[in-house]
Amino acid sequence: MSYIDENKAAWEEAFDNRRPGWGENNHLRLKAEKFALFDDDMKRTLEGMDLRGKTLAQFCCNNGRELLSLMDSGASAGVGFDIAENIIAQARETAGKAGITNCEFVACNILDIPESYYGRFDLILFTVGSISWFEDLALLFAKTASCLKAGGVVLINHFHPMMAMLPKPWDSTYDPKDLRRVAYSYFNRDPWVENRGRDYMSGEYASKTFTDFPQTMSDVINALGACGLKTFRLDEHDYDVGMTDAYDGKGFPLSFTLIAEKSS
Repeated sequence: MSYIDENKAAWEEAFDNRRPGWGENNHLRLKAEKFALFDDDMKRTLEGMDLRGKTLAQFCCNNGRELLSLMDSGASAGVGFDIAENIIAQARETAGKAGITNCEFVACNILDIPESYYGRFDLILFTVGSISWFEDLALLFAKTASCLKAGGVVLINHFHPMMAMLPKPWDSTYDPKDLRRVAYSYFNRDPWVENRGRDYMSGEYASKTFTDFPQTMSDVINALGACGLKTFRLDEHDYDVGMTDAYDGKGFPLSFTLIAEKSS
């Protein structure tokens, strides 16, 4: 079984073990807020984009909450892709509850998105943790470029590679009295292998195996460029977007927002 197949099984298990009510009320926030479920910096980034009449996609969309929150921007259509079939089912349910009819969800391996979606999107979105599930960013961004229209953009909001250097509260190396200490190499190439569930969704339990991969900032930018995606904006932030707030405001780059464009 490939690491991608193992991740699919682990994610679907995590959703089956989700906390009671997890994700079931997302439709209420979608109705009440513009760009719900994004932080302030991402809201400002999105507000600076003209999404009217555009066709949007999110790769690794989870339960669709972020993509669905973009649909009140005047976008003409949206498509969310994720490997976990039961999580995609919740995305479709949320869209129905929110009355959003111009957004569809597809359960598939991102690397296997069919050619029927090639050249279709004005914007493709990646959010927290998504690109780390892929061992080869060149394959991921080649698929991204294929699915974008000429002049289309990819928007990535992700934890910063610096986060991989810092011990997390669940690590044996973590010391809350020494939050300036770096414990791991920035250039580590060993995959992260975990069997403790997904904290934010299910809490901790002895789970099936999740495998994701460390990446440097140069890995990300160079892989984009090799696929004809030119980075024209990169913003780094001093707060984390998905792991821990222990290091927020301590002077480290902990998350980033990047925009790259496909050549016309």
